[in-house]
Amino acid sequence: MTSTTSTPAASAGPAAPTPGTTPLRPLAPGAARITGGWWADRQRANRENAIPTGRERLESAGNLTNLRIAAGTAPEGATVTGPIFMDSDVYKWLEAAAWEFGREPSEQLRGWIRELTAEVAAAQAEDGYLDSVVQEQDGSLGRPGRYSDLPWSHEMYCAGHLFQAAVAVSRATGEKGLLDVAVRLADHLDTTFGDGDGQRRDVDGHPVVEMGLVELFRETGERRYLELASWMVEARGTGIIEGHGKEPTYFSDRVRVREATTVEGHAVRAVYLTAGAADVATETGDTELLAALGRQFDHMLATKTYVTGGLGSRWDMEAFGDPYELPSDRAYAETCAAIGGIQWAWRMLLATGEAKYADVAERMLHNGFPAGVSLSGDEYFYVNPLQFRDGSHANENRSPAHGRRGWFDCACCPPNIMRTWSSLDGYLATSGSLDGADGVQLHLYAPSTVSAEVGGARVRLEVETDYPREGSVRVRVAEVEGEVGEWTLSLRVPGWARGASLTVAGDRHEVPAGAYASATRTWAAGDAVELDLPMEVRLSRADRRVDDARGSVALERGPLVYALEQVDQPAGVVVDDVVVDTAAPVTEERTDALGGVVLLHLRGRSGGHEAGSATWLPADGARPGAGQDVELTAVPYAVWANRGVGPMRVWLPTS
Repeated sequence: MTSTTSTPAASAGPAAPTPGTTPLRPLAPGAARITGGWWADRQRANRENAIPTGRERLESAGNLTNLRIAAGTAPEGATVTGPIFMDSDVYKWLEAAAWEFGREPSEQLRGWIRELTAEVAAAQAEDGYLDSVVQEQDGSLGRPGRYSDLPWSHEMYCAGHLFQAAVAVSRATGEKGLLDVAVRLADHLDTTFGDGDGQRRDVDGHPVVEMGLVELFRETGERRYLELASWMVEARGTGIIEGHGKEPTYFSDRVRVREATTVEGHAVRAVYLTAGAADVATETGDTELLAALGRQFDHMLATKTYVTGGLGSRWDMEAFGDPYELPSDRAYAETCAAIGGIQWAWRMLLATGEAKYADVAERMLHNGFPAGVSLSGDEYFYVNPLQFRDGSHANENRSPAHGRRGWFDCACCPPNIMRTWSSLDGYLATSGSLDGADGVQLHLYAPSTVSAEVGGARVRLEVETDYPREGSVRVRVAEVEGEVGEWTLSLRVPGWARGASLTVAGDRHEVPAGAYASATRTWAAGDAVELDLPMEVRLSRADRRVDDARGSVALERGPLVYALEQVDQPAGVVVDDVVVDTAAPVTEERTDALGGVVLLHLRGRSGGHEAGSATWLPADGARPGAGQDVELTAVPYAVWANRGVGPMRVWLPTS
């Protein structure tokens, strides 16, 4: 096997394409670092609370016991527990711990990584196969053996998460023990699956192995892994799932990836598949596949994405619905789906340099994703509705009516959140060529430092901002090491930021929204640019085909979507019952509450319903009464349910 060095970055989030395959290149590990502000607070909670607690939950929930049973080291009488994909939670946690170690080395983190690596290695079969639940072949679980039910068994799904974790550990710590396990498993998969003699023509029902294989190729240089990922992408939609007697839509297997025009089926599976396909398209130079993925992304954004960036409108099968089927109170919007959407958007951004992909990633990272975890970092939502009704009943385990939970029977979301926070720094910036100009590109804004290579020299930038609370972003060139002539500094102007301006060397000029504002010069230490983004409150309306939001508005300020939460409203006012006055001014209040957010105050009316025996009235009948004027308070959707769970809504009916 040939060993190569690729540009390191997070494998599950900020993918690290082979140098030269994309116009934009991720920065090296540690080259970008969030130093303060909103995201730094969330990362701190993740490091101090979520990751240690997650390590404990892997023990108490039985994930590690399963591995020990497979290894033959469990106590006598121990039994396999949990879903078939329990191993994947261990791998996602390992990835989170690795990137966190890369952010700030810790002997405790290193010790945990080594301990869990040893558990995983001990569980691996001699031929490289690894899936603790299947290896036990517990008849009570209905799993008779290896690859007997790939649409449901998640065996390669677990493998994909192992590959991503192994690459993270290798890049962040330099230790190769988990990478050796991953290579043995990847070699086993390469021998077992494909179109060759004696191989199985089969795919996993839950994609993610495609991303994992490509990242493993990038880390090791072993092209067979890329070729296997490519084969798996191309095999999708050719009748394999139907051959197992399953309906193919749920598994994103009805249409070939390069022929699809939208995403469908299980939302997480769908976006993991497209993210993996984007990796394959990037590494193979397949412009046709990349263009198809671009069309699918555009259709998803236009017809199947919530204003919060949430993905997946049906509890039934955790799936995307039909175009414009976006109910608020029954939104599923699984936290993992937002994470998968971020991963796909990032890959498309690297491959194209188009600002719209960074816009979508920002929407998800500021709204749909952080809503899935408490400010303390260690309590979670599995699903993220846009409306929570008064009197909602806590029925099944995933219902938000339970409040945030410390873990789930199906615990895919918590460690997925952990690894995303730990790798978030890598999304801030890239180097490379944007619109033909070489330089550094800033995509997301937070107080941070950014180091990058430009023309053989190294430049270090310091970003000063109070984003997303304020819209001023100041970027100062702190250091230039080496000889370099002109290069271009590019700052993304979000699509919502009409009227934004860029100031360079005292020259201020307006810059277009939805693009990159660029300045080209021979930069010296001390030079600075300032981007001013207008933070006026915006009232957004949904496409009229989104029936659930017709006649309503959503409040947005900067990248944040707002919601009315019951706890903030006057006594006797229930958010289910209000309409808002769009003609009245909206005022702002900065507060230290909820991590330091900007509250919005608006006018509306509450009450005024006629008493009756039905929830409908004749169209030509008496109108409801006037109700009473009230002042309403809105908070960022990302922080709702941090003070208990009560009525909440994002789409607000207008008077």
